[in-house]
Parts: sequence; structure tokens; C-alpha cells
Amino acid sequence: MDLTDIETLEKRLAYRFSNREFVVEALSHSSYVNEQNRPELRDNERMEFLGDAVLNLVVGHLLMQRFPDLNEGELSRFRANLVNESQVARLAQAFDLGAHLLLGKGEERSGGRDKQSILADAAEALIAAVYLDAGYDAAFRFIQTHLSEALDAIFAPAANYDFKSRLQETAQASIGEIPVYRVIGESGPDHDKTFHVAVDLSDIHTEGVGKSKKMAEQNAAKHALAALGTNGGEDTDEGH
Repeated sequence: MDLTDIETLEKRLAYRFSNREFVVEALSHSSYVNEQNRPELRDNERMEFLGDAVLNLVVGHLLMQRFPDLNEGELSRFRANLVNESQVARLAQAFDLGAHLLLGKGEERSGGRDKQSILADAAEALIAAVYLDAGYDAAFRFIQTHLSEALDAIFAPAANYDFKSRLQETAQASIGEIPVYRVIGESGPDHDKTFHVAVDLSDIHTEGVGKSKKMAEQNAAKHALAALGTNGGEDTDEGH
């Protein structure tokens, strides 16, 4: 991997490495290293291991900031949507990492540059490279910047579909009343409860379910809006 390749990649990443050896290791597939007679070379598997941990930590941090009321189960589901193999491979494709991978001849012939698993591993290794090169804050900014569209897609439902507020505004404007919420049931173990909430408004009675009281209330409010003839938007069952 020559200097021009690294500089081209750095432009796509919007990040300049202080130690470019991290980049070379992050892009070195085991098939390439196994074909070289150079004991100093290392493949990217250890970097991928570290990058996976950094990615999960940063995404968890971002979710905690944006969703202060979600429980552990809900946060885990959101994070899984952001750090799965296909999502991380798309990140690699945005960087055109496939063009920069160091692959063995056999892996090259079998289309390794386009394999989702190889691309995802390389992207995670690259995250580790940023972390090792400049620390957690740099890795945090890197991930936040390059996952911004995916993060926005996850955050949008919670940000844009506040059914409780919409129900209260609609109810006050149309019938002059305020909806009343009450928990009518709970199920499941303490670490993974499901809540059942009812909302009463004039002669309207609807119920909602969610993995937190707030999510169950949102779900009940969505159904009440539908009963009032108002488009509730996206489904919020189970917190979505």
C-alpha cells in the first residue's frame, strides 16, 4: 500500500493519521499476510476485535445521550441496528475500502473486495486504527460523523413522533379535555418488563404496550389519535 493510496483514503475518511502503520494493519487481510514472507506483518483480526468494542462503546454512548428514558433492552436493540455486519459494511463501501484492501491472490480472485464480512471487518479495524492513533475522543467524532445518516434514521421516530404531545394538543383543541394515562398491567421479569398502559379521553379508551411506561404511553396515544381520526404516523409498538 503506497503513500498515494493512504492519502486518497485519508481524504475520504476526513482524517489524517499520525501513524500510518495503523492503516496498513487495518487493511491487511489474513490471506495477504499468509502469503508474505515477512514476519513483521500482522493481519487486521486483532484490530477488528478492538474496533468492534470501540464501535459498540461509542454507539452506546450516543444512544444514552439521545434516549435518556430507554431501558437496557431498548438501547440494545437500537445499537444492534447500527452495528450489524450489513450496516458496518455499508460504511466501508462509503469509504471505498474494498479498493484499498490488501488481499491474498486467492481471496482477490474470489471477489474478496466486495464481500460483506471482509468489508465490515476492515471498517471495524479502521475504527481501531483511529482509536489507537488519536484516542477515544477522535474515534467518537469519527464514528459520529460517518454514521450520522444511520443515527438520524434510528433517532427520527423518537424525535418526530411524540404521540402524547400530539394527542394532548389535539384533545384540548377539539374537545377541551386532557388525556389520562394509567398502567393496567406489567409482564415479564424485572430486567425485561413489558408495560400495558390505557389512556382515557372523553368516550375514547385505547391501550398500548411497550418495554417502558413511556413507550407504552406513546403507543396508547398513537391509537387514541387514530380513534380521533388523526394520522398517528409510524408504529411505536415495542418502542418503535
